[in-house]
Amino acid sequence: MTENMTEFGALVGIDWVDRKHNICVQPLPGQVRERLVLEHRPEAIEEWANGLRTGFANRPVAVCLEQRRGPLVYALSKYEHLVLFPVNPQLLAGLRRAFRPSGAKDDPSDAELAVDILVQHREKLRPWVPEDPRTRQLQALVQARRRLVEQARAHDQPPAGEPQGILPASPRLLRQPRYRGGVRFPHPVALPRGGEAGAGGDVDGVLSPARGARARAQRRAPCAAQGRPAADPRQRGVILPSLLATRTLVAELRALIAGIEDYDTTIARAFKTHPDAFIFESLPGAGPIFAPRLLAALGSDRERFASVASVQQYLGIAPVTERSGNSSWVHWRYACPTFLRQSIVEWAGMSVRYSFWAEAYYRSQREKGKKHHVAVRALAFKWLRIPFRCWKERKPYDEAKYLFALKQRASPLLGGVKAPLASAG
Repeated sequence: MTENMTEFGALVGIDWVDRKHNICVQPLPGQVRERLVLEHRPEAIEEWANGLRTGFANRPVAVCLEQRRGPLVYALSKYEHLVLFPVNPQLLAGLRRAFRPSGAKDDPSDAELAVDILVQHREKLRPWVPEDPRTRQLQALVQARRRLVEQARAHDQPPAGEPQGILPASPRLLRQPRYRGGVRFPHPVALPRGGEAGAGGDVDGVLSPARGARARAQRRAPCAAQGRPAADPRQRGVILPSLLATRTLVAELRALIAGIEDYDTTIARAFKTHPDAFIFESLPGAGPIFAPRLLAALGSDRERFASVASVQQYLGIAPVTERSGNSSWVHWRYACPTFLRQSIVEWAGMSVRYSFWAEAYYRSQREKGKKHHVAVRALAFKWLRIPFRCWKERKPYDEAKYLFALKQRASPLLGGVKAPLASAG
């Protein structure tokens, strides 16, 4: 414990909450730990942080907490004397279960467990190094864009409980540029204007401002074209609620699509000015969507990962092997940053269309009987070594050079590459 305390004036454990934080401070070996509750206010945090500076004669203070990003981390990162050690929440949860089999949880006790981690295992922890402002901005942008995409996908389906045949078209049509100006959702039942469809006008007018003979003709067209019989007139009682619900979905989807387009423009501008943009632009299939996400996954701190294996494990690309007695099994990694893993795997699937060796590797996995997603995950595991090295050495990817390297090693992948290798030599 004495060796662990030599470079720090104190060890601090924080169990953070939205409005207040439970803190435990270990000043020096043998001294009594101090416990306090800190309100999440900029003034309170600044007063406490400056108090640590003066109280421990400007010596660095180690702080262990359960988050790597968030308002508390960003609030503490501006103080040079605070060295942050983020830990996985599951680590604290495992220690809590080990020392408290009853399952009791108490925030002050969790703060003490965080101090115990620093005292006993600090040499295994890596201090948190904040990304540069441009990388942090890009990381926040690509994650916010992904959340909008997920919301838009949730709106692609008609309203829950929609009677079959009431709305033959789906809001997902709005994802197509030719429908951005407006989408008509015709109904097989012809309703008179101002009749049972409601006071708002005819069925077509509920979802589109178009009027006239063309709109009324398009209302009846789908039934004849698709050979479907006219709907039972008794269903007219649910037509208007269905149309109104779909109109709401369409309005929300239009707003989401506009927001995604705004994010695309902002991300492209921020990515273009990043000094590492040329590395990820060179990757096959990355394009304007995946290149910023790959940059956000690796970040800008090149000392963060000692090897590609640590990246594969952190991103959840490397499989997990468990052994117990005579049993051994391999499974998908669960504790990982899901969005970053998703970015790597989705890009690997896209690269099959643009990279000769990636397509050959994917095809070889499929020929072995692997399912599509399993083959793509295996390709992502193999792919990650390449952008990691390019990122480390600050060099763009060159497909011809990599094919030549495969040729020199007599890689079996070359047998499946459907392209001449003369240019690669």
